[in-house]
Amino acid sequence: MGKQIFVGLTTEGTTDIRFLEHVVRRTFEDVAFDCPQDVEVYLYVIPSLKIGKSFPQYVKDTSRLAWEMYGVMSLAVHTDADRDSYEQRMANKIVPARKELEGLDEEEYCKLLTPVIPVRMMEAWMLADKKLFKEEIGTDLSDAALGIERNPEVLPDPKSVIEEAIRIATDGLPRRRSRPTIAELYEVIGNAISTDALMSLSSYQKFKEEVRETFRCLGYMH
Repeated sequence: MGKQIFVGLTTEGTTDIRFLEHVVRRTFEDVAFDCPQDVEVYLYVIPSLKIGKSFPQYVKDTSRLAWEMYGVMSLAVHTDADRDSYEQRMANKIVPARKELEGLDEEEYCKLLTPVIPVRMMEAWMLADKKLFKEEIGTDLSDAALGIERNPEVLPDPKSVIEEAIRIATDGLPRRRSRPTIAELYEVIGNAISTDALMSLSSYQKFKEEVRETFRCLGYMH
């Protein structure tokens, strides 16, 4: 008989959800495929409870809501690394959040966290597949011409790089043709990007290993 895993996802912003919901679900499904038994993945977006709260308190309150609403077994928590390294963001955000959950009632809180920490920001993951990105903005210009030739994780502001690439790709188009916006790309690329392409990014590799650790903690794999 197969097993099930109920995963909650909370992100820094609403635009992040549009991209990460699909990526997080497929990553859990990829790892589930490696389990000795069939595991069916259910992912639920958890409403944000962060206004006016410290990060540990926000995660604590969200973990309780996720448990009450869906009985989630793991809470995937997104936070961009921004100017921190991956390790610094883990130490400054995720470790204190995990400590906040220690000793709490397992019948009231989801205590297993799966960190999702893109470097430097989530938009870097959107550039993991540059061919897909160019298809979606409708251009055959080179990566260099668009300014996207570098490793996305070394870009200090990948969101601005994406917006500039869209501008370059659409300059000179007839006015009657609408210019795509980055807001329109989050869900489109999130739906289409392959996890194989994302594996080129070290922060995604770390996320996938955190997903594996989540399955290990639940006894679904060794």
